[in-house]
Amino acid sequence: MSANAVAWFEIYVQDMPRARAFYQTVFQVALQQLNAPLDELEMWAFPSDMERYGCSGALVRVAGVPSGGGGTLVYFHCEDCAVEEARVIPAGGQVHRAKMSIGEFGFISLLVDTEGNMIGLHSMQ
Repeated sequence: MSANAVAWFEIYVQDMPRARAFYQTVFQVALQQLNAPLDELEMWAFPSDMERYGCSGALVRVAGVPSGGGGTLVYFHCEDCAVEEARVIPAGGQVHRAKMSIGEFGFISLLVDTEGNMIGLHSMQ
């Protein structure tokens, strides 16, 4: 593998307005609607900068594709994951595991969004 292991991510949702409100509130960003390649897809992308480390992704709603736990966990980079974690419950989500140390690798929090998806937060402070 010659590049970063992850090139893109998608978080499947059932209620796009509710999911967009959750992510925009927790991360204090505006998601941008994408021109989806198929008519049955609705996609809203996270902000991205192709010149910087990491990847971007989108919330995706497609009929017949459930949201919820599924064996893959996306971690969002934060300056201090406690800041975003504090916005989760007021935004309608749940804190599954509050900020905890992972030693020399920083800190993480585990959250459940309004659609039943578990996501992670990662920070070095």
